Amino acid sequence: MAKKKNTKPHNEMSFLDHLEELRWHLIRSVFVVVIIGCIAFVMREFIFDTILFGPKKMDFPTYRFFCKAATFLGFDSAFCADKLPFTIQSRLMAGQFSAHIWTSIWAGFIIGFPYVLYEMWKFISPGLYEKERKNSRGFILIASFLFFLGVLFGYYVVAPLSINFLGTYQVSAEVTNEFDLASYVATVRSAVIACGVLFELPIIIFFLTKVGLITPEIMKKYRKIALVIVLILSAVITPPDVASQIIVAVPVLILYQISIYISKMVLKREAKKEAKLKKG
Repeated sequence: MAKKKNTKPHNEMSFLDHLEELRWHLIRSVFVVVIIGCIAFVMREFIFDTILFGPKKMDFPTYRFFCKAATFLGFDSAFCADKLPFTIQSRLMAGQFSAHIWTSIWAGFIIGFPYVLYEMWKFISPGLYEKERKNSRGFILIASFLFFLGVLFGYYVVAPLSINFLGTYQVSAEVTNEFDLASYVATVRSAVIACGVLFELPIIIFFLTKVGLITPEIMKKYRKIALVIVLILSAVITPPDVASQIIVAVPVLILYQISIYISKMVLKREAKKEAKLKKG
């Protein structure tokens, strides 16, 4: 059955009309995610053997880079090992099938993120002023770029460092690392999705500043606390060496500093608008 098009102006729509409009935006988003997920489901070998299990192999680009860097500096490194000392297994009857289904859905979401963002923007944008819509034309492009940049950072930096550290960690020689498939997939997925969302920080700060919840002064005030939190998180997800922690922490701190600049820029624009209104 075809969708009944709502011809009412956005500011005259009732609460139920808004819900109906949101429902169709969500349906279209889910449809695209499912279609891409079905394609990912068919490409099982590429998704699992090449993408997901890539950080498990010692010829992964990240490990080669750290190995060459350590060799150049004259240090021994765990990144130069032949293989990681753990195996992956599935202990549940439907474990592999379940992992296949959910991994395909998450792949659909990651690849289809720009379209999901586009649908959400189509729902929100009618409530904005014309000038605000014009100033936000690059929103989808910038937000998608930052998300994919975060995904790549998570996949090539956070995920392999986490897998290398956790895969080689032993409390005793008596314990053998045999990880469940769901646990391994969750580690990679969490690193990728978390970094994708984390890299949206400048966009989030932009909107929080627009609504008056964040100011540059607040961000500067809590910058030291943010630095400590980032370093703690870096220490948790990386091997116990300073170089790896810095590699993870630096991009996040750069994003934080960029967010302060964006917050300043938003407040300057708002001040100029108020000044023009007063003159008018």
